[in-house]
Amino acid sequence: MKYVGIPARGIRGGHAKPDLRIALAGQANVGKSVIFNQLTGLHQHIANWPGTTVDKAEGTLYYKGLVIEVIDLPGIYSLTHLSIEEKISRDYIARERPDVVVNVVDATALERHLIFTLQLLELERPLVLVLNMMDLAEKYGIEIDVGALREELGVPVIMTIATRGKGVAQILDAAIELQKTGYSPKRIQYGREVEERIEKLEAALGEIDLPHPRRWIALKLLEKDEEIWGLVKEKNPRVIELAGELIAELESIHGHDSSIVIANERACIANQIARRCTRIVRPRKPTLGDRFDEIATHPVLGYILAAIMFIGLFSIVFGVGGIIAEFFEEYLSKAMRDAWVHVLGITPISEVGWSAVESILFLLGLAIPYILPLYFLTFLLENWGYLARVSFLMDSLMHKAGVHGKAVMPMLLGFGCNVPACLTARIMDTWRERIITILMTTLVPCSAVTVVVMGLVGRYLGISWVIGLYLFALLIAFILGSIASRILPGVPVELIMEMPSYKVPSLKTILTMTWIRLREYLEIATPLIIIMGALVKALEILGLLDVISNTLSPITSSWLGLPKETGVLLILGVLRKELILTTLAALLGTMNFSQALTPNQMITLSIVTILYIPCVATISVLLKETGAKTTIIITLTEISLAILIGGIASKLLLILGIT
Repeated sequence: MKYVGIPARGIRGGHAKPDLRIALAGQANVGKSVIFNQLTGLHQHIANWPGTTVDKAEGTLYYKGLVIEVIDLPGIYSLTHLSIEEKISRDYIARERPDVVVNVVDATALERHLIFTLQLLELERPLVLVLNMMDLAEKYGIEIDVGALREELGVPVIMTIATRGKGVAQILDAAIELQKTGYSPKRIQYGREVEERIEKLEAALGEIDLPHPRRWIALKLLEKDEEIWGLVKEKNPRVIELAGELIAELESIHGHDSSIVIANERACIANQIARRCTRIVRPRKPTLGDRFDEIATHPVLGYILAAIMFIGLFSIVFGVGGIIAEFFEEYLSKAMRDAWVHVLGITPISEVGWSAVESILFLLGLAIPYILPLYFLTFLLENWGYLARVSFLMDSLMHKAGVHGKAVMPMLLGFGCNVPACLTARIMDTWRERIITILMTTLVPCSAVTVVVMGLVGRYLGISWVIGLYLFALLIAFILGSIASRILPGVPVELIMEMPSYKVPSLKTILTMTWIRLREYLEIATPLIIIMGALVKALEILGLLDVISNTLSPITSSWLGLPKETGVLLILGVLRKELILTTLAALLGTMNFSQALTPNQMITLSIVTILYIPCVATISVLLKETGAKTTIIITLTEISLAILIGGIASKLLLILGIT
């Protein structure tokens, strides 16, 4: 499949001003990302919106002699400013004023999506409506009168099948034509009671200098939008007094909150438009997806299916990934080590240099076998439509920890690797929920921790102890999440999401998203891992690791009941958890840990390994996602928690006779 335009290079850095700026807006799972990737190919950039951890996807292309910049706005369901994504999308459209807004909707659920379309029309920006998934609409027997819909809304309407590239070029044609001919938005007329009060507020706003259309400001005042109330109050407090009176009148007439009155008006208009512009040409027969959905959302079978799905996912990742990782660890690393020593010899400087190279090999040995397939398979399940079902199933359970069902995805990924898991926490709607989810996710035992726990407890004490430790770790994660939800400001957000139709995933889109995420991870983690690797080797050469062990002995020996040498493990474990077993074997002089450690010490060391901060790669992601202050708090909290619980566990095990 060819991309629609030719990627425009050198634009992203601001070297050339685009001739046309297009913003893709729409609800989640409507195919915005597929259209974005069709338009921009690999010439796109993923950053964060200023002051947030929300993705900012932008790309450029040449089309018909024009440099076109495309912004993929976060998938949202409204412009009511309840979540970070809603604020970003609203501010970008209202303040940055893109030349054209392309509203992508699911053609199989037109009425529901038109409610968001009406909100975009209220912002009075040039709009192109894109009816995506027309193949599914035809399959479901839905016929849409495009001409009637264009007449109702007063905007260009384009039909697309984005996964096949059909109609995508027409989006650009419509946007270019709209920019040339100008735009006269069609005013959506609400009920008489609402319209009368909008007119009064518009008149009261008068000549006040405002960054948004006055009609939109009036609507937002009636909806009790806090940001707009603050903006208008600063300009003219008397308008706020009038708004309060008009809101009271509306609520008296309708008997409920004014924001609900406006929402009901939009829903009614969307229903009327959809009824006039669509018809069912044949009854919809249950599809294979419908039958599968009965199992996927079943209160019992759904959990069994989810367990099978993710056991299969991790089996693939760690089965195939283990073979690739072995190549990096057993062959490539050894071969490069021998070549390094042959060329540079063994000197303190060469050892520090090799440590930096080894850190890069470790990073690749983690990214290629594990993180790459994790991203690919996760995006595959998401594009297929299954992940929404998992979030729905887990919503009740996750609410007990102060977050909603979508938090289960980062936590499940955490069993593979905490790095992509923390990045995936971006799917949460608010900053508060992201912090809680990241905190819980970093307590999920990753694959590297599994190696340590299986090598100590699993090998010598049995798998039942391993299962018990994992359940204990998850219990701690839920308890901490619940505590954090009570401490952090804000209120819990309910899970509001659409169950997308099952559809054939776009392989090109999945590969593009996977590459961009992998590249982002490598850019984040590489510098810190190299620095930490070289630093630890320098400490070892200088003989300071022994000093560290002696300094930490009150914690390791007196409180945790571990050999004094294990203090080094707490340092090396932050770099790589896999180093714990190999370093422990070197320190104790044996690979048979039962000769040097008691069952009590094995369990205690495993608890500490599970609970304290995962690794330096995770810390680097935390810095990017949460900032330095929150990263320090999470890191110190988890280290303190690991030491506290490890010591208590050691004492309780002694009382229980496990020595």
